[in-house]
Amino acid sequence: MSMDAVAGSDTRVLKVSLARPREHRPGAQAFDRRGARVILGAPDEGSRFAEPIVPAAHRLFGPRGASVTTDGALWVADTGHHRLLGWPSVPTQDNQAAQWLIGQPHFGAEGRNAKAHVHAASLNVPTGVCACGPGLAVADAWNHRVLIWHTAPRDSHVGADVVLGQADFAGGHINRGADHPSPSTLYWPYGVDWDGVNLWVADTGNRRVLRYAGLPQTNGQAAELVLGQPDFAHRDENAGNPGSGSLRWPHAVAQWQGWLCVADAGNNRLLLWAAAPEKNGAASDLILGQAQAQAQALDHNRGEYWPSERSFNMPYGLAVVQGSLFVADTANSRVLRFDSPLLDNAQALAGQHGFADKGDNRWLPAERDSLCWPYALAPIGAGGQSMVIVDSGNNRVLLWDLA
Repeated sequence: MSMDAVAGSDTRVLKVSLARPREHRPGAQAFDRRGARVILGAPDEGSRFAEPIVPAAHRLFGPRGASVTTDGALWVADTGHHRLLGWPSVPTQDNQAAQWLIGQPHFGAEGRNAKAHVHAASLNVPTGVCACGPGLAVADAWNHRVLIWHTAPRDSHVGADVVLGQADFAGGHINRGADHPSPSTLYWPYGVDWDGVNLWVADTGNRRVLRYAGLPQTNGQAAELVLGQPDFAHRDENAGNPGSGSLRWPHAVAQWQGWLCVADAGNNRLLLWAAAPEKNGAASDLILGQAQAQAQALDHNRGEYWPSERSFNMPYGLAVVQGSLFVADTANSRVLRFDSPLLDNAQALAGQHGFADKGDNRWLPAERDSLCWPYALAPIGAGGQSMVIVDSGNNRVLLWDLA
C-alpha cells in the first residue's frame, strides 16, 4: 500500500477495512466484453510493452481529452506532447495515424507552446475537448485559457477564433497575472462542456465552475455564473468550508436527464443540480459517491481501501450516452455507468471485473478491455452506440462499443 493511503488516516481503521472479506461478485459490463473495437496509440500487435513516447502521428503521451465533432471528425488532446491530433472520420483500425495536427510544427515535434511564444494555435497541457455545435472548444490548461473554434478545424495548424481566460492569444498567465480571479480569468481549466445553449468550464485551479452565455464571440469574455465559490473573486479550497456546493478539484461537466453534473475529483464525488443554477455558489441538490447526509465526507472510496458501486477515487471524466451517465473513475482505473440520478449506485462498469476490484489494468499488462487512469469520455455519433475512452495511463485512446 502507498504511503498516500495511510497519511492522515487512523491505522486501526485501515487494518479493519483491509481485513474485511472482499466480495468477488462480477459486475454487469457496460461495454462489449471483447474489448475496444479500435485502439489508438497502442503498441504493435503482440507486444506486451509500451512503445517509446517519442511523438509521431500514431503515438500518444498521457492523452486527457477527446471529442467527435458534428462533422464526424475525431480530435484528441495529446496532452504530454502539447498538441491536438485530428482524424477526418472516426478511425477504423488500430494505431491509425492522425492526419491533422495543431500545436506543433510537425508530428515529430513536442514542447510547451512548441518551444515558442503563446499564440492562437499553440498549446500547453491541453486537456478537455468538446464539440460546440459546429465548433470546438479546448481547455488549454497550463496556458490558463480555453480556445474556441466557431467551426471545427479540418486541417492542421488552424488558429482558434476566440480565447477565454486571457485578454488575447498572446497571454498565458494564471488569472492574467492577478493575485485573485475574476469573471474573465482562468487557472488550470481542465474541462469544457457545451449544453447546446451555454459553455461550461471547469476552472480547476480556481476551484470553481464557470458558465458563459452562449458560445463566446469575443476574447476574454466574462463568465455570467460561478459555482463552487460565493463570487468571482474567491478561489478557496471547498470555499473555505466543505459542503454540498463546494468544490476542490472540479474536472468535468455534463448535462444528464435535466440535471447539471460536475465531477468534483478532489472530493471524490459528483455534485448534481436538479435544474440549471441561477445563483452564484448555489448548493447542489444531490451528491453521488459520498454519503449524501454528510456533505463534508470527502475521502476516496468513502474511506475504504476497496471501491464499491457507490464510491469514487478521483472521478475526472463524464459523458452521457443513451440517457445514462458514464463516469471515468480515474484512480480506480474503471468506468462506471449510472442509469438514473435517483439511484446512488452504478449499474455497470468497465475496466474491472467487479465493483470491489481496483488496480491499473487489473494489476496486469494492458489488454483491450482494461484501463489505467482513464481521464475522459466522449460519445461517438448521435446514436450513441460506442464511446471514446481516453485511457491516459496506457498512453492510448479506446473506441469501445457499448454492451
